[in-house]
Order: sequence, then C-alpha cells, then structure tokens
Amino acid sequence: MVKKIKPQRVLPGFGLSMGYTIIYLSLIILIPITVLFLKASTLSLSDIWQTVTDDRVVASYKLTFYSSFVAAVVNAVFGTLIAWVLVKYQFPGKKIIDALVDLPFALPTAVAGIALTTIYAPNGWIGQLFEPMGVRIAFTPIGIMIALTFIGLPFVVRTVQPVLQDFDRQYEEAASTLGANSIQIFFKIILPTLFPAILTGFALAFARALGEYGSVVFISGNMPMKTEIVPLLIVTKLEQFDYAGAAAIASVMLIFSFILLFAINFWQWRISKKHQVA
Repeated sequence: MVKKIKPQRVLPGFGLSMGYTIIYLSLIILIPITVLFLKASTLSLSDIWQTVTDDRVVASYKLTFYSSFVAAVVNAVFGTLIAWVLVKYQFPGKKIIDALVDLPFALPTAVAGIALTTIYAPNGWIGQLFEPMGVRIAFTPIGIMIALTFIGLPFVVRTVQPVLQDFDRQYEEAASTLGANSIQIFFKIILPTLFPAILTGFALAFARALGEYGSVVFISGNMPMKTEIVPLLIVTKLEQFDYAGAAAIASVMLIFSFILLFAINFWQWRISKKHQVA
C-alpha cells in the first residue's frame, strides 16, 4: 500500500497563518482603535455631540476633508502622468527623477513642512513671486493643499507604475491597426486598465492626507476657523489634557475615513468586475 505524501508547504498552514494575522492586526490596529472608542465613550452622549459639533471642530473637518480630496485628485492626475513618463520614455536623469518620487517617504514630515513654508512664505523663493499679485500661498488653505500633495504623490506613482510596466502593447497596436488615433487608444484601451490602480492610489493619498500633521502644521498658520486642520486640533486637545475630547474627534475622523475608503474600494471592485466581464 502506497502512502500519499502530503506536499510540503514553504509557508505555515492556514490555521497558524490566520492566527498570526489576527494577533498582529489586533495588536497593531484593532486594540488601539477599540481603546480610542472606549476613551471617547467616557463622555456622555451630549458631551460627545457638543465636542464634535463645535463650530471650530466642524470648520477643521471641512478644511481637512476638502484639502485632502483636492490634493488626492491632483496627485491622481499628475501622479499618473509622472508614472507614464517614467515607464514610456528613456531620458537622461530618469533614475534620479524616479528616486525623487520616493523622497516624501524618506523625508521627515516636519522637515518637509519647514522647507515648504520657507519656499512658499511671502518672502520665500516662490511665495515672493505671487505676493505682488495679492496671492498668498503659505498660511492659507492653498499651502495646506500643496503640503498634502507633496506627501501623497508617491502613492499614486508607485501604484500606477507597475500596471503600466505590465501593460501589453499589443492592445495598442491592434487598436492602431483598426484605425484608432492616440486619444481613442488612451481613453478606450489604456485608461480602463489603469483606472483601478489610479483609484487605489487616490484612496491611499487621500487617507494619508487626512492624518497628516508634520508637513502641514508649519505651512498652515494654525488659525482657528481658517487654517486649522483636525490632527492639529486633536494635538491641542491632548496638550490641554482633554483626552476624551481628543478621542471623540479622532473617532469621528476614523468613522468618516472608513466610510469614504469603503466606498472608494467598493467602486474600484465594481469597476474591476465590469472590466473582467468585458
């Protein structure tokens, strides 16, 4: 009687792997999030509502979400363009530019904030060019959007770039032989393939921008009701030893962020499914 030899797995079995996964996610994500909600729950419902609906807090919500969304949209457009150039063309200094894309990952956010403030301040290299026209960049929402664009760019480029590298040029050539022009090829052949990756990069850049603090705190000016972002408001609450209030505001941000990311990921799944069916 011949015994069946079970194939040896390089990785542990499902049970052990799932156990490690649950423990790791619990320690890193689930337990801190649970503690956050538990800390917020020490306040009464009326106190929580009063805290999270304060005029100053609502103004910071609007500014944070609006600035993050605009920055993510800008990154989705220009990040895709940068990825296209890096994949499709060969030119001197390409490796240097490719490495510079990752600079926001390596650069401390506080250093980035100081550098951006120095450049875009009214007396900075770029800010002084706009000051005579009455346009201020630093210490305004425009400066916040620039900082958030800076830290979110690599997410889009590094998400779209591998998809472009793996894209089969035969589809472009086939469409070209059928009489399609460059614009038609891009919007009918290339963009539908890239769009799920662009949407993923947008979601990552948007989520990163929502929680950004270091690069924004300097260039924003931190003016309540005008240029105060939610992470700064949370830090202010912590400095005032209002831990429950900070947890309540953070919980609202967490809930809204989760809803938006879930909607974006669901939209991406629907688009990918339609593309596979087609």
